[in-house]
Amino acid sequence: MAVSGSGLFVATFIDVFDATQLAVDLSSTGNKWALFTNLITPNFTTDTAYGVAPYDTNEVSGAGYTAGGAAVASPTLTGASGVITYDQADTSWPTSTITGARCALLYADGLASNSVICLVDFGADYSTSNGTLAVQWNAAGVFTLDLVP
Repeated sequence: MAVSGSGLFVATFIDVFDATQLAVDLSSTGNKWALFTNLITPNFTTDTAYGVAPYDTNEVSGAGYTAGGAAVASPTLTGASGVITYDQADTSWPTSTITGARCALLYADGLASNSVICLVDFGADYSTSNGTLAVQWNAAGVFTLDLVP
């Protein structure tokens, strides 16, 4: 299988809202984006953590990339008309040599569980050779939650 779309991880959000009360802090700069190749198969219903299958293999590697990924910069949560928007500054890996980055995984590195939050499929594989891999997040935000369906 392969990466076939972007999404939020249901198990994490259930643990945020149920008696588990998982303390995912979307405003934290301790959260990270890790890059993976197209050899992973995300399951948005059951996947729980970075470092646990399928996110225990097939993370990209190379000069300028540190395992575990890059920290989130300038995260914001806003709300209007029943919609919560999560946004942040663009993420980049300067002076990197990376092969086959297909997606970025947002996870709560500050939690012992490394809970997964969101996966963004780039739609194609991207590589760098002593260059910058830059992810420019949509001006409308990284993701939105519509609380008034």
